[in-house]
Amino acid sequence: MAPKHIVSAAAIVINERNEILLIKGPKRGWEMPGGQVEEGESLKDAAIRETKEESGMDIEVTKFCGIFQNVSSCICNTLFLGRPVGGELTTSTESLEVGFFPIQTALEMVSWGNFKQRIQFCLDEKLHPFYVEFSIPLKDC
Repeated sequence: MAPKHIVSAAAIVINERNEILLIKGPKRGWEMPGGQVEEGESLKDAAIRETKEESGMDIEVTKFCGIFQNVSSCICNTLFLGRPVGGELTTSTESLEVGFFPIQTALEMVSWGNFKQRIQFCLDEKLHPFYVEFSIPLKDC
């Protein structure tokens, strides 16, 4: 049987006031924007698209934070760090509420699974050795 894994991409978006972008989804509550990578789409482009669709914000991806695997659900989630470059906060069918929140407040709001730990991991450069700025286009990776 062929493997059947879902690949997703999410973004931790930090604005100039050092606030984090969160969306309130209908199933998991407050979380970072993200979702499934579409066929023919790069991981980076998926994180940018999902953030726009779920929050209304245009972002620039600045760093790659890591890959997280949920073996029981067959999901591989890629996580990026980014900054807003345009757009306007807007809700969607996937986001009941959206907003930027101080980091500590945001961490208290996120309660689904290990999402809080993923955010903390992404924000702490000392926790992972591959925390580097992109030097090659991601679509070539």
